[in-house]
Amino acid sequence: MPNHQNRTVLDPGRKPPAGSSKIGPADPNESLEVTLLLRRRQELPATDRFGRIAGYPLTREEFAARFGSDAETVAAVRKFASEFNLRVVSEAPGSRTVKLSGTVDAFRNAFEVELTRYQHPSGIFRCRENALTLPSAISGLVEAVLGLDNRPQARTHFRIRKDLRGKVMPRVVTGGYDPTQVAKLYDFPALDGSGQSIGILELGGGYNESDLTSFFSALKLATPSVSAISVDGAKNSPTGDPSGPDGEVELDIEVAGSIAPKAKIGVYFAPNTDQGFLDALTQAVHDSTLKPSVISISWGGPESTWTAQSKNAFESVCQDAATMGVTVLAASGDGGASDGESSGTLAVDFPASSPHVTGCGGTKLTGSGSTISGEQVWNELSNQEGATGGGVSEFFPLPIWQQGAGVPAAPNSKTGRGVPDVAGNADPETGYRVFVDGSATVIGGTSAVAPLWAGLIALINQSRKQPIGFLNPLIYTQAAEASFHDITTGNNGSYDAGKGWDACTGLGSPDGTKLLQALGG
Repeated sequence: MPNHQNRTVLDPGRKPPAGSSKIGPADPNESLEVTLLLRRRQELPATDRFGRIAGYPLTREEFAARFGSDAETVAAVRKFASEFNLRVVSEAPGSRTVKLSGTVDAFRNAFEVELTRYQHPSGIFRCRENALTLPSAISGLVEAVLGLDNRPQARTHFRIRKDLRGKVMPRVVTGGYDPTQVAKLYDFPALDGSGQSIGILELGGGYNESDLTSFFSALKLATPSVSAISVDGAKNSPTGDPSGPDGEVELDIEVAGSIAPKAKIGVYFAPNTDQGFLDALTQAVHDSTLKPSVISISWGGPESTWTAQSKNAFESVCQDAATMGVTVLAASGDGGASDGESSGTLAVDFPASSPHVTGCGGTKLTGSGSTISGEQVWNELSNQEGATGGGVSEFFPLPIWQQGAGVPAAPNSKTGRGVPDVAGNADPETGYRVFVDGSATVIGGTSAVAPLWAGLIALINQSRKQPIGFLNPLIYTQAAEASFHDITTGNNGSYDAGKGWDACTGLGSPDGTKLLQALGG
């Protein structure tokens, strides 16, 4: 019989989703699939001041051999699964993941968790409320157990432009910029992304080939190579609603693709759960077929809505990405300094707050041709059109490369990681002309900034002929101030812009050519 003694708490209990009501216990015979993230074969070595390790960057094969999970760890998990009537669905030692399937009752015994069904306006979900524990046989071998709880985890960070009456305009052909015009204002290098691959994570919706053809034809560009990659059974599934997740998916593809039209784009579709989000990131980071050198994320949520194990697991996989030369970018959110929290409490968005992710904030950009006439913090809260997220993490400590940036204390009075790191045009009033679900529209939000930067990183990697990889230490310690347009006007509700780094727009918006030069292009 399994030994229920000598257990270790991996993750404390979770609160049920706000606005939900309890239905009752989960069906003990319900079958589910759970992802385990395992420890590395050995700890990652110390990095230099640019966040690099010896032999940087490693190939995915080299990483798997040096830092994937060892056979003993996988065998211990396999034995644990057998003892608790769980089945091993898949093993991927290189990416440190094992997937197990079984009934609710079997997982309840294995991890001593109670799973409860809750009714929420958006559906019925299985939630974990009490602590998750590990038996001594696998304690210390497992970093995260995700999939027991399947509540929606993240939200999109895009805003559709509104009309004078405050109504969103999902189908409009006037206003905004083509993404290529924004690139010209930011002086992106005259490259096309040849030889590069960009990964985009999506947690819902989809794209239509006809939309992409219409969009790129209007820009007189060939449609990039775009492939839909299924994660945990999710697929490219357009809903026909441009104000829903389709707006996110097509915005991401069209912005990144217009900046780097010759790059290959892989869109990783996953369920909107913490398990789906992590599995999508893991698959993109370790994808030995597409081999993306930059990953764009436009989904997230306040740090407090994530479990500690989810945040730690995500950061752990982003550390893996750094060793393989993969840059990870994430939108900093569209709810201002509170990240949309109804209480108004200051909060930063995750995964943008993860130290090995480059957080992307938003500005309001005005200009013509190659001349910027003005740029300030994006803040349209008074018009119910959002504002750039930004602030200080209460979970992640201040990274060494950010210690000279003047990051203020976190709301809990501790020193924390400052968000965002960089910025770009995001105000829906100066947004991006894109094509979604059969019609042209103008979309803004920090969702647009992550793929904008992803396109720029692809151009930088093309010029350098090798990936730049973990960006944050480089831009704080190596890139000159001239590489950025310092945004000194505006606020995001609680934090003011100012000279140098600030909790609204980070170091500022890019001067693409100067940034390329600073990073060795």
